[in-house]
Amino acid sequence: MKSLKTALIIIVCLFTSYSISIAGSAQNSDGAPQFKPEEIIQFSKRIEKLLADKKAAVAIVGRIGRPQSELPPGIQFTHTAFWVYSRIQTPEGTVVPGYAVYNLYQRSKQPDRSDLIQDFPVDFMLGVYDLKVGVIVPSKALQKRLMDVISSATYRQLHNPDYSAIASPYNNRYQNCTEFVTNVIFSSIYKTDNLQEIKANIRAWFTPQPIEASQLKLTLGSFFMPDIKLDDHPAKPETATFSTIAEFLETEELADELLIVSNVDSLSSLGEKE
Repeated sequence: MKSLKTALIIIVCLFTSYSISIAGSAQNSDGAPQFKPEEIIQFSKRIEKLLADKKAAVAIVGRIGRPQSELPPGIQFTHTAFWVYSRIQTPEGTVVPGYAVYNLYQRSKQPDRSDLIQDFPVDFMLGVYDLKVGVIVPSKALQKRLMDVISSATYRQLHNPDYSAIASPYNNRYQNCTEFVTNVIFSSIYKTDNLQEIKANIRAWFTPQPIEASQLKLTLGSFFMPDIKLDDHPAKPETATFSTIAEFLETEELADELLIVSNVDSLSSLGEKE
């Protein structure tokens, strides 16, 4: 029996290592950091300066928490969060301007559960596999509405701690970081904390990313991996991603800029480099 279980685990690892590595939103990657601390600090400050220069009160930022070779087609980033311009108190007691990061993070030791955690740009970039981020600067009007929601009780009310890496954005059975961001965006657009109304508008206006994996891979993954669920998908699984959020905001003329920031390339528009 033990040998059979071991064989099945090997099989599921082979089947799922590529196709469903999608929404890895753990606070820190299991692997060792790929970059020196000074590189991470410098890159984080570069993003903050970029946002400050654009006078962004709120931005939506995506990072890469897995090697790009493990990500299926259509997936550029694995974790998405809000960066909010704030007055930040240093350990020495000094108050300085900067960006605070508002995340939904998957628990490392309980991967089917998540928490809302506020940290900072350097924390956001720890353990990444690439110093590259996607940046959405929402329209000024939407930034104001996002600030209103993030600073209210509604923000936490929209969180569902039951986590799935491939959660459907069309219902509230499970949630991942990108679905949570989508909920907050739609709450802001429609000025509502009514989850049924939010989900109805998401179903009407938002197009998620289909999961490019066979049914066998998904079934094996859901059997062995606690953060892979299928029962919230009535048909072929699909989930919110940073790119589908960007596409929605661009289509609805709710984004002032869509950018990719890299430590090796010049600034580019989102979608320019797939």
